[in-house]
Amino acid sequence: MELSGKIFKVLPLQSGESQRGKWQKQDVVIETENGKFPKKVCVTMWGDLLSNNSFEEGKDISVEFDVESREFNGKWYTDVKAWRVNRIEGGSQNSAGNNNSNNSNYQKPSFNNAPPAPVENVSASQIDDDLPF
Repeated sequence: MELSGKIFKVLPLQSGESQRGKWQKQDVVIETENGKFPKKVCVTMWGDLLSNNSFEEGKDISVEFDVESREFNGKWYTDVKAWRVNRIEGGSQNSAGNNNSNNSNYQKPSFNNAPPAPVENVSASQIDDDLPF
């Protein structure tokens, strides 16, 4: 799926160490132009997406992402995990990530032919955190 809008809020960088090694993630809140009622979506960026991008509030951005839900103690939690970031600067696009997108409601911009960046899969059980998810 793909979402485009302005960066509303950049949340603090989170990092830690798991059995697989060090990890980093950062949440970015994107505000979409949805007619009279703009929507805000919090998207999580992992690994190489952080080292290849700097996020600034107020900048235009397009993000390709996957949505995944999981159950813990009878409650469901949903993650929006980015796998590609397309920064929109003066009509041009800068991108990082894989080259797959299947969203028919979005007019696809032309992307640079950059090689795909590896995506780091880190499960919630690998994160040393006091939260249950």
